[in-house]
Amino acid sequence: MTRESEGVLVLDLDGNATFASGMGCDSSVAASLRNLWRNRDRVPLKRLAALTDLERPLTVAAIPSRDSVCFLVFAVQESDELSEFLASVEAAPDILRHFVTDPYKAIVVVDTKARISYMSAVHEKFFGLKHGEGIGKHVTEVIENTKLQEVVATGRAQVAQLQEMNGVTRVVSRLPIYDRNKRLVAAIGQVMFKGPETMQELSVELAKVRQELDFFKRELSGIRNRSYGLDQIVGSSEAVRRLKEDIVRVARLDVPVLLTGESGTGKEMVAHAIHMLSPRNDKPLVLVNSAAMPANLVESELFGYEPGAFTGADRKGRKGKFEAANTGTLFLDEIGDMPMDMQVKMLRVLQDGHFERVGGDKARYSDFRLISASNRDFKAMIGDSTFRLDLFYRISTVTLRLPPLRERLEDIPELADTFLEAFAMRHGSARKSISEAAIRFLQSSAWPGNIRQLQHAIERAAIFCDGVMLNVEDFEGLEVTERAPSKVAEPISGTSSEKWSSDVRGAKDRVESELILDAMKRTGGNKKRVAEELGISRSYLYKRLAMLAIDE
Repeated sequence: MTRESEGVLVLDLDGNATFASGMGCDSSVAASLRNLWRNRDRVPLKRLAALTDLERPLTVAAIPSRDSVCFLVFAVQESDELSEFLASVEAAPDILRHFVTDPYKAIVVVDTKARISYMSAVHEKFFGLKHGEGIGKHVTEVIENTKLQEVVATGRAQVAQLQEMNGVTRVVSRLPIYDRNKRLVAAIGQVMFKGPETMQELSVELAKVRQELDFFKRELSGIRNRSYGLDQIVGSSEAVRRLKEDIVRVARLDVPVLLTGESGTGKEMVAHAIHMLSPRNDKPLVLVNSAAMPANLVESELFGYEPGAFTGADRKGRKGKFEAANTGTLFLDEIGDMPMDMQVKMLRVLQDGHFERVGGDKARYSDFRLISASNRDFKAMIGDSTFRLDLFYRISTVTLRLPPLRERLEDIPELADTFLEAFAMRHGSARKSISEAAIRFLQSSAWPGNIRQLQHAIERAAIFCDGVMLNVEDFEGLEVTERAPSKVAEPISGTSSEKWSSDVRGAKDRVESELILDAMKRTGGNKKRVAEELGISRSYLYKRLAMLAIDE
């Protein structure tokens, strides 16, 4: 041993030195060690101790025998964290002992060949081993589902993992251990062992988390079924077949598409299908409901804003929908409700893709494909100057009309099956079916709320139906329209089609008026609730109320 950093001192029972070398020959070191030995009856001698009363902190290992004691003395080396810890902390041995024996974080140590070199007593008891029985064995022979062998093979830590052992799931961490030269020398596994009560609480919490996970999986499945792909547009009628063909034809073309049709016909689903079939399908689809945005926030939502652009603005600024849709698709729903001043600004963006954030002067560019949708009559709006003609031309390079449900009544059986299957999956319940009589009942009505209203009616019937089959009586609370002749479920052609369509439109207008007035009375004039109950947008409700006021 070198005299500068290490040493040995052996003392007899009376504290006299019988051997000394290195730092053990230093008089001040020898005096401190002699005091430790002579006071051993009053202060028990520790196997590891720190000498902090000297000019240089030292770490001392004591090896007592029957008639003497051998002190091994080590000076704390620079950047030697272990020596510094032992020398600086009086309770260092007790702390290390705690980490080794802690019953709540028991450890296993393996060497570089994944052989067990140490296993805590808690582990041995848990696995039913005698003391030392696992030492020298490969860790996979002793510990069920362990991955410590992977840690020593890869050098990568595995923190807070779930591991099942003896039928119990516990939280474990597996950590590689390196020496001062950054060489892998071992790996340790720590397991959190808890008492029975705590483990029971954790098991209950884990069960709740799994239930929530199952619920969100079902919800995600429902969202996917509602949102993605051409196959999610349900129906085999001629009207739906033509719509799907048109979607396939225009999806690959990078041109603006305008979706027109009544509320509840599935315009958002068609927008998703176009995006998924387009070359931009791996980029974002950004949805914007023009009617739902407050007038004073439309510009900041679409264009974004710079820091401090207005009172209450985010201090970091915010990216708008145009920027978010860059390289992807922007779906502007209810574009017919966009304020006139925003139509002008929207037109400028569509011309060259350039815009500025609110409160900013830096020109920005966004390359997005525009899909718009509305249930409004653009011809009438252009005529009364509430929608710009030049903007209409920009958004309607291709226009797809979505057929209302009354024009595709033969799709109701397929739609009903789809809604019932999705309902059962979403709520984890048995799938219900629907009788032929109920199908004919549904087909005999002209649906003002279209597919959305049909879905709500079927799901409401499924909730309150006690059996496995939905029958006509399960739809008795349905207030759709007065019934049309049963022949409307058959294919329509020629002049009879025109007469039927005219009759149904008149019936639809009358029944819509009755439904709206009844709902307004029932809800005390709460327009939001009326729109939700009838499955129509609030903008369309306002339009109908204005018409009713004129009629009255």
